[in-house]
Amino acid sequence: MGILQVQNINLSFGDRTLLSNVSLTLGEHARAALAGGNGEGKSTLMKIIAGLMPCDGGQVTKTRGMRVSYLPQSDIVLRGNTVYEEIEKGFERFSENLERQHEIEHLLVSDHSPELLEELNELQEQLLDSSYYDREQEIYAVAKGLGFTSSDMKRPCNEFSGGYQMRIALAKVLCESPDLMMLDEPTNYLDIEARLWLDSFLKKYKGSVFLVCHDKGFLDDTVNEVYELFNAKLTRYSGNYTFYENQRRLEIEQLEAAYKRQQAEIERTEQFIERFRYKATKSKQVQSRIKMLDKIEPVVVPSHLKTLHFSFPEPPHSPNDMVVIEHMTKRYGSQVVFNDFDMIVTKGQRLAVTGHNGIGKSTLLRIIAQQDPDFDGVARLGTGVKVGYYAQDTADSLDMSGTVFDQVSSYGTEGAIRNALGSFLFSGDDIQKKASVLSGGERSRLALLKILLQPASLLILDEPTNHLDINSKDMLLRALQAYKGTIIFVSHDAYFIRAIADRILYLSDGAPEFFNGDYDYFQWKLDQRLGIEADAPKASKVLKAPKSQAERDSEFKASFDFSQKAPVVDRAEANRLRNRRNKLKSEIEALMNKVDDLDVQISEVNALMNLHENYSNVQKIGELASRKQKLEDQKNDLELQWIEKSDEYEKEFGDLSSEPI
Repeated sequence: MGILQVQNINLSFGDRTLLSNVSLTLGEHARAALAGGNGEGKSTLMKIIAGLMPCDGGQVTKTRGMRVSYLPQSDIVLRGNTVYEEIEKGFERFSENLERQHEIEHLLVSDHSPELLEELNELQEQLLDSSYYDREQEIYAVAKGLGFTSSDMKRPCNEFSGGYQMRIALAKVLCESPDLMMLDEPTNYLDIEARLWLDSFLKKYKGSVFLVCHDKGFLDDTVNEVYELFNAKLTRYSGNYTFYENQRRLEIEQLEAAYKRQQAEIERTEQFIERFRYKATKSKQVQSRIKMLDKIEPVVVPSHLKTLHFSFPEPPHSPNDMVVIEHMTKRYGSQVVFNDFDMIVTKGQRLAVTGHNGIGKSTLLRIIAQQDPDFDGVARLGTGVKVGYYAQDTADSLDMSGTVFDQVSSYGTEGAIRNALGSFLFSGDDIQKKASVLSGGERSRLALLKILLQPASLLILDEPTNHLDINSKDMLLRALQAYKGTIIFVSHDAYFIRAIADRILYLSDGAPEFFNGDYDYFQWKLDQRLGIEADAPKASKVLKAPKSQAERDSEFKASFDFSQKAPVVDRAEANRLRNRRNKLKSEIEALMNKVDDLDVQISEVNALMNLHENYSNVQKIGELASRKQKLEDQKNDLELQWIEKSDEYEKEFGDLSSEPI
């Protein structure tokens, strides 16, 4: 165990300051996330902390003997070793001990001193108390959790894809069992089972963890503090990622209000300067205001927290049965991927397809999208169904000689297209770049946008969030929730699935299995199968004994039969919920009103502080400053109460933003 301190780190590239007096402390059993927009310097800061990159000033100090491990975001290429041999490198921390033992054993041939025997005994005891002699069991357990089979362990690393090589590197870092584990996007190449396993592993891990990650659900489960890197500065927030977002949302609202006030002040000042610039009697005032303008620092909202907007075109008319699959069998050579598989997707449904990598998720989507005719049985679309299909290789279909703007310019007005591009992280000069110079992630984002801008009654999306940051994911999530068509999507992002899916198809080595609604129940069942200890879902979410596939399909179809009578709801319970809802809304409204009142009082104090007779009076200005501080403290307390009440409301009744307050 140990403590790591980062003190006043500075780094500049040319005229751009990337890090300015950045400081942080990671104590024992820290669970911290590093947040910030693309290009803010998150990976750079991690490399500096890991000692892999120099900085212009500052220092990184750690407790003596503290071990730090770092997993980069990408670009790991492994050659030569087998999977087992590469992961076993995680135990190289014991090599010094072993070498000293061999040295002592050699010396003992001619020197039987008690000191050497005692040292040898201590070294052997250290190994016995460690995980060294259990390393094979640990290596296989970690590898299995990350999706490797026993036969994979003997295969050379270079036989695996880049994504699986990153998994091997992650496994090695986990086996290193460092005091501080720094992981840059560790979930990028993990399927849902591996993510759940890693989540469970980190919860039980005794060391400290410092994460960069774009999976909000994973962060919420894993961290209890967030460091935000923005405009070269680092700010700490307590709580998980969602709590951080809520805190920042309040701050941003204040920033935006401050921005409006600032713009009004700038406009008034500029008008004054323009009006009296050439009047000698006002020259001092003009110069004073010019200096004041020069000192004004612009209010900037962090790019990764700006509210992005995107909406889908109205979907064309479609039939009730959107997709019908009957007795479908799909093979690759001797490998059977689907055997006598049946499925119906009805209008308006949101079906998530999940399971470990290589199990057939993308294959199923290609068949549904009519892109793969090589199967037995029936897989057809309903009459007139218009498909928008995004595959992981869709980016290859872009016109490499055209600009980013050219790729999508025909799907709307210039203003609308620019806004849509901005929501997908293309802004400024980026939109004039040719597709040929874009990174793989940028091409994927552009290809996804191109699909989503075209009217479709059925969206088929294969891992649409892979190259989006958290803010863009939230934007896409909101757009998909408002979309009136039907969605079939592959995702390993629990937060995304939970927010969108009303049915889950889980593909495994056994028979395909459907789960209707409730992602929490699905995750609990999956945890059980993976041997992960997890609390059962809350009583309201625990389902009865598993039903047959026919029963589940029948119930699902019935849920779309609007001719059926609505279920009878207990009147007393309905009244209790209505009263509870109204009470919470009243409390939230009262808190908001109190905050508004305090804002008015703070403005009044500011006005008094600006009066000459007050700011020239030391005693008076001190009293006003103290009064202002008390008001601001009261406001902060009320805002925290507002966050707590809003969270309470949304956990019980859903999105508060859609409710009239």
